[in-house]
Amino acid sequence: MSGDNRPRFSVAELQRILRGGLIVSCQALEHEALHGAEIMARMALAAVEGGAVAIRANSPEDVAAIRARVTVPVIGLWKRDLPGFDVRITPRIADALALVDAGADVVALDATSRPHPEGRGDEIVAALVKQTGTPLLADISNVSEAVAAIKAGAAFAATTLSGYVGAAVPEEPDLALVATTAAAIGPERTIAEGRYRTAAHVAAALRAGALAVCVGGAITRPAEITQRLLKNLQRETR
Repeated sequence: MSGDNRPRFSVAELQRILRGGLIVSCQALEHEALHGAEIMARMALAAVEGGAVAIRANSPEDVAAIRARVTVPVIGLWKRDLPGFDVRITPRIADALALVDAGADVVALDATSRPHPEGRGDEIVAALVKQTGTPLLADISNVSEAVAAIKAGAAFAATTLSGYVGAAVPEEPDLALVATTAAAIGPERTIAEGRYRTAAHVAAALRAGALAVCVGGAITRPAEITQRLLKNLQRETR
């Protein structure tokens, strides 16, 4: 870490900003047409102009570019493919610290019980809490992981990885996990994420107890949006 990395927002301020709002995930991987920090910064700015209360972004480069364009909180993560490990979202402490240096207001990381290169997910959360004052968002797949992450010091838990750990990915968002997580750790710490594509989905998650809802592909992935529309069109024209 370098420079002044004091958080721009306290956890209480983040809760106030995020409450009832839409977090927009602006991500494009290397093989995708919109990959590039400047493109993602413009995408993030457009999302904020449309009403997003925060942005979720992948990689230090994208975080830095987006932070320079928007004033809303930036949730940073870094997807890394490491040999021998299934976890991809900010798997190492050094990855998280790079995001802090890039200006992330919140750092998101995989806090599942799957093997991590540097210990369990909750152990990484605890280590980062000791090293930085930046609020942490634990991406979880079940309620026990959420409880462990919050106990270790995470500010929030997100249902991001429900359906992506060792099973076929379902079509619909996991509203049941949102409800059980909110009951276990509190609505003020619960973020709904994963397969939220419609206003009805978002409203249902908020009713289930989420502080805020993160939407990505339905807004910021044109290829995915096009594929889904064509798939639905085929159903309608059969």
